[in-house]
Amino acid sequence: MDPLTHALSGALLVSAFTRRSRQTIQPDQQPLPPALPFRLKMATGFAAAAFPDIDFALRLIDTLVYLNWHQGPTHSLILLPLWAGLLAQCFAQLFRQYAWQLFFIPACLGLAIHIAGDLITSYGLMLFAPFSIERYSFPLIFVIDPWFSLIIIAGLAASWFYPLQRTTAMIALAGLGIYVFFVSTLYHQAIAVAQHFVKVNTLHQATVSVLPQPLSPFHWKLIIRHNANYHVARIRLRKTTPLSGHEAAATIWPWRKIMAAYRPVTENAWIDYYQFGDDPHQQDIIRTAWNAPAFEPFRTFSIFPVLERVEEHDRRLCYWFYDLRFEFPQLPPSFRYGICRQEGETSWRMLRQRGLFYID
Repeated sequence: MDPLTHALSGALLVSAFTRRSRQTIQPDQQPLPPALPFRLKMATGFAAAAFPDIDFALRLIDTLVYLNWHQGPTHSLILLPLWAGLLAQCFAQLFRQYAWQLFFIPACLGLAIHIAGDLITSYGLMLFAPFSIERYSFPLIFVIDPWFSLIIIAGLAASWFYPLQRTTAMIALAGLGIYVFFVSTLYHQAIAVAQHFVKVNTLHQATVSVLPQPLSPFHWKLIIRHNANYHVARIRLRKTTPLSGHEAAATIWPWRKIMAAYRPVTENAWIDYYQFGDDPHQQDIIRTAWNAPAFEPFRTFSIFPVLERVEEHDRRLCYWFYDLRFEFPQLPPSFRYGICRQEGETSWRMLRQRGLFYID
């Protein structure tokens, strides 16, 4: 999920779980210890919910180091109390009139909702790091979902203008839950479409995956892996008439071209991809290159790897791969890596092709 939505969701959760009250002190009472102001609690939740993506700093070391450890230890339920304690201490250093313990619960809430938000995207979290690096994911929401973000923004705006009422924040959280439940019904519809394809085509030992896609909760990518090949479809579950290919080509709006790539289920628009290419004479050598020790970091990262192209240039042979998770209509795939060998050499080395975005 995008960093701003994460941060806003932390502030919203803190707003929903914070009791609002006006403290009054009788003349014969001792002054109470300073309580953490409501809006400072929200600020703590905001910052804590942004914190786990600090692992972006790994990008300074290497892109694949970042990709293999993103949503790792900083997204761990096991380590959540540790990160919350560190953040609470940092806030206590900034606001010395308040004890660090006052910041601990808002920090826990911010971290928890960040983990929950990423858990329903498709990348996968190391929930139990450092004891396990296994990743967990329930791929329901695309990484940038405007409807999801708008619900959070609406709830926060109401909480900001009515700081003594937490009902609005709780309603917004309930709205998020309803939206996620609605998207889960679409997820199961997409699964059913893919399973029907497997049954009709008698694909034994095939595995089915469905991934949320941009611009609409009705957009899904279906990926059926069968041996080293994939059957892929971009579908639109909503029963509307999409743009035709000619209409999409004629428009100047990129988002309309992207939307046109998602077709109704009835069109049965499946495309075949091949992990090691569609030339049976080259598949063995490509497989050998794929298994080279130098390519291990990319093999660790990729879940649905496919061969993009074979490149022979300047006495160098390269096999370029990307992951189907990061391929979208009208855009070049992200995170493309090649395993290459110079003529006359026996060892392979990995190269990276820069893409459209900075993270590539």
